[in-house]
Amino acid sequence: MENNSNSFFDKLNTWMRNSLTFKLFTIGFLILILLIPIAMIQSIINERKNLRDNATQEISSKWGDDQVIGGPVISIPYRETVKNNEDKTEKTEVRYAHFLPEKLAIAGDIKTEKRQRGIYTVVLYNSKLQIEGHFNTLELEKLDVAASKLELNNAFISLGISDLKGVREKMMLTLNGTEYALDPGVTSNDIFASGVSIPVKINATGGMDFKLTLDLNGSSSIYFLPFGKETNANLTSQWGSPSFEGSFLPDARTVEANGFKANWKVLHLNRNYPQQGTGSFISTGEIDNNINNSRNNDNDYAVATQNNGSHAAEFGVRLMLPVDEYQKTMRSAKYSVMFVILTFLVVFFSEILRGVRVHAIQYLLVGFAISLFYLLLLSFSEHSSFNKAYLIASAAILALIAFYVHAIFKNPTTTLIITTTLAILYGFFYTLLQLEEYALLLGSLGLLLILAGVMYLTRNIDWYNIRAKA
Repeated sequence: MENNSNSFFDKLNTWMRNSLTFKLFTIGFLILILLIPIAMIQSIINERKNLRDNATQEISSKWGDDQVIGGPVISIPYRETVKNNEDKTEKTEVRYAHFLPEKLAIAGDIKTEKRQRGIYTVVLYNSKLQIEGHFNTLELEKLDVAASKLELNNAFISLGISDLKGVREKMMLTLNGTEYALDPGVTSNDIFASGVSIPVKINATGGMDFKLTLDLNGSSSIYFLPFGKETNANLTSQWGSPSFEGSFLPDARTVEANGFKANWKVLHLNRNYPQQGTGSFISTGEIDNNINNSRNNDNDYAVATQNNGSHAAEFGVRLMLPVDEYQKTMRSAKYSVMFVILTFLVVFFSEILRGVRVHAIQYLLVGFAISLFYLLLLSFSEHSSFNKAYLIASAAILALIAFYVHAIFKNPTTTLIITTTLAILYGFFYTLLQLEEYALLLGSLGLLLILAGVMYLTRNIDWYNIRAKA
C-alpha cells in the first residue's frame, strides 16, 4: 500500500512538473495573488494624495479657498401673506426681488505663489479685480409680485464672495458717483451663501453705474457668475499652467510658459435664468459647499446649484500644478496587472524555449519586483519630477530582474532578451502616460503588436510535445 501511495505521489509530482496546463494555471493563480500587493500600493497612493489634499486645505483655509464671485445684484424686499394649510392661520413673510446688471465687466491680474507644507506644494494667489457695469431701469412689471409691494427704501446691493477670509482690503462701491463702504454678510441667501452688501436708495425709473475694486486672496481656482446681460471678463496672470473650466471657455486666450491672458464674453441668452426674479430664481446659495467638495474630484469645478438642478453658468480658471505626481502614479498603477501578465509571458516563453523549469516561487518574486516598481515610483516622485522618478524606479527594477533572471537561466542571451523586452514595456507604458488623448489608441495597437509577435514566435511550437522535446 505504501509503495502504491509513493508511486501515486511520484506520478503526481512528475505531472505537475511537466504539465503546461498546470503551469499556466499556476501562473494565473500567482497573478491573482499579486493583485493583493497591487491593491495595497494603490491604496497607499490614494492615502498620500489625501495627505496632500489635507495639507492644501489647511493652508487654503487660512489664506483663502477657491473663490466664486457673483454680482453685484440689487435686491428689494416685499411682504407676502402666507396661509398655513393646517391651522388656517396667516403670517407675513419678508421675501426679495432681485435684479441683475445690464452690463458687467471684470478685469483683473492674478499673482500666484507656491507654499510648501512638508513635501507638498500648494498654489495660492492674490487677485486685483476691477468690477464695473450698469443697471438699467428696473423692469418691475416682469416680476410675479405687484410693484406696490416693493419696499424701495429698504433695497440693498450685494456682491457674492464664496470665502470672505480672502478679502484683503475694504471694499468701496461707487454708485452713480457716490461711494458706499460694503459690509460683510448678505441679508438674503436667495442668491449668495456669503458675500458683502450695503443698503442703497434705488430709483426704479433710472439707471445706475457701479464700480468697485476687489483685492482677494484665494487658492487653486477663481470663478465668476455671468450675471450681466452682457458679461465681459479679462484675466491675466504669470502662471503658465491654467485650466479654463466652467460653462464657458474663453473667446480668446494666450498661454505661455511665463503666463496667460484670457477674455470671456457671455450673453444672458447663454444662461438659463432671466435678469430679474424673486426668491432663489438663480441658485440655492450652495456655492461654498460645492467649492469645498470640488477638491475631492480632479475633474470637478465650483458649481452654484439651482433648485431645478442646473447651475449658474459659472466660468473661470484653475491654476494647475505642472505635474500631479499622484494622478500619474495612479494611472501608471492601473496598468500594473497588464505589466505583470506580459512579464510572466516573457519568462514563460523563455522557460519553454530554453527548456529551463522556473518554479512558482521564482515567478512570484519577479511579480513582487514588478509591484515594487510602483511604490518606488510614488516615493521618488514626491521628491523629484515624475519623469526622473519613472527612470530611476524602472532602472532599479530592471537591474534587479536582470540579476535574478540570469541566476535562473544562467544564459546571458536569455537575460538580455528578457531585460530588453521589459525595458521596451516600461518605455511603452511611459508613452501611454504621456499621451492621454491617444492612450487608448496607442495601447490597443501596442497590445495588437505584442499579440502578433507572440503568435509569430510560437507558430511552430508543438504544445503537446513541448516537454518531451525539452
